[in-house]
Amino acid sequence: MKSDIEIARAAKPLPIAEVAGKLDIPAGALSLYGADKAKLTVEFLDGLDGRPDGKLILVTAISPTPAGEGKTTTTVGLGDALNRIGRKTAICIREPSLGPCFGMKGGAAGGGHAQVIPMEDINLHFTGDFHAITAAHNLLSAMIDNHIYWGNGLDIDPRRISWPRVVDMNDRALRQIVASLGGVANGFPREAGFEITVASEVMAILCLAKDRADLQQRLGSIVVAQRRDRSPVTCRDLKADGAMTVLLKDALRPNLVQTLEGSPAFIHGGPFGNIAHGCNSAIATRAALKLADYVVTEAGFGADLGAEKFFDIKCRNAGLKPEAAVIVATVRALKMNGGVKKDALGAENIEALKKGCANLGRHIENVRLFGVPAVVAINHFASDTDAEIETLKAYAAQMGVKAVVCRHWAEGGVGAEELAQEVVKIINGGGSQFAPLYPDGMPLFEKIETIARRIYRADEVLADKKVRDQLHAWEAEGHGRLPVCMAKTQYSFSTDPNLLGAPSHHSVPVREVRLSAGAGFVVVVCGEIMTMPGLPRVPAAQSIGIDERGDTVGLF
Repeated sequence: MKSDIEIARAAKPLPIAEVAGKLDIPAGALSLYGADKAKLTVEFLDGLDGRPDGKLILVTAISPTPAGEGKTTTTVGLGDALNRIGRKTAICIREPSLGPCFGMKGGAAGGGHAQVIPMEDINLHFTGDFHAITAAHNLLSAMIDNHIYWGNGLDIDPRRISWPRVVDMNDRALRQIVASLGGVANGFPREAGFEITVASEVMAILCLAKDRADLQQRLGSIVVAQRRDRSPVTCRDLKADGAMTVLLKDALRPNLVQTLEGSPAFIHGGPFGNIAHGCNSAIATRAALKLADYVVTEAGFGADLGAEKFFDIKCRNAGLKPEAAVIVATVRALKMNGGVKKDALGAENIEALKKGCANLGRHIENVRLFGVPAVVAINHFASDTDAEIETLKAYAAQMGVKAVVCRHWAEGGVGAEELAQEVVKIINGGGSQFAPLYPDGMPLFEKIETIARRIYRADEVLADKKVRDQLHAWEAEGHGRLPVCMAKTQYSFSTDPNLLGAPSHHSVPVREVRLSAGAGFVVVVCGEIMTMPGLPRVPAAQSIGIDERGDTVGLF
């Protein structure tokens, strides 16, 4: 069996101008990054205003497990299938982070015969967007310390600097550090730390900004610290927003690539779904909707995280109205949710599957809370038995949705044509009544409680007086209408990653809250979630290298 990278390397990609032509994008609207990658020009993007929108389809999933679900693979397969049945379709997904690629994932560009290419470039440096975000973020960090060093005219309290540094790598040793050691010439020593680039507010801003002017406005609104009187200090106060915009001016433009079957794919932005809002850029999605009749996009992790944030943050911010949702499930992952260990997933186990289906049922219910009709995509594995497939189909039918077996990993777009037909049927039925979960005017703590109770099925939210007082203070400063972005383990509806299935009646402890005034949301850090991951015991990086022909090996 060929690996993902071997399949990708054997492909014969179309010239990117030919791929663009499928969306009626002229060659002059492309800034080429070699023969197989391009960015759209600002002038072309500006000219799309006024065009009608296509139909937006969200791909989400059950709670992730080590067994794998295949959300990006399904997104790509569905896009290829829609094009195969004559629907003009574009795909919108996120750029992979180097952290997971060298950590656990080893790559994140789809899989099998449902991939985006050039796979190696996409998984590594791509067009440099993440490097630009890292540079812009750390420029602001440097300007904070530099301002203090040269007299601190803004009266910044060094103990209340909230802006960390970032690097796009899993490095637990950098979570908490002491900066400026080494004497007077190096500044004033203080505690500091790093987050992973995909958790940066700059990443969130890039993915939610409407255009370059909106980008600079949002960057300027970032709150980086407090003065000694507790008043906020912003990026604009430090006069860093202009230079940061310069660093990000090209990164703001969407990247166009293709699938193995030549379907147009916009890959742009990459915030994590467990610690950020987990969606590709609004500017890419909006452009795709103006260029295609159907747009397939994904949101990070399960529907309790990625889909909730897609609906409550991205759609609210960008004025998007999704017409349908696809919930990806695998027999293997549901059996793991039913208590089966990873090494025993190959054996048929109907009882464990039935037990684990409660996780799928919860995600179906959650998508319905937003008024969006759904279909279940059963991402097929060779070990799935007929009895298991029928059990899963019957459960979905009991929940009032259709479950479709998809073989896009092995067969490409043809293996997802039935799913594509069902999605078109749902859209043509006009059943979407999309609405966010909570109104803008609801108090911040009530927004947190609403998500915890209605999405996670928790009984209570535990937050001490300090957290509640901070939320009240932000409301008094005019931030009360912002949505909330829950930072929580992706593995469970609770904050305990070991509590699988569909737990209810649990508590959601809030450790801290963070204001992302530029991005336009309040981050709520729950349980033991980390904004700087660590590498696993055996990182994928140990298997990645270059062979004697000069080809990359080990990405998968």
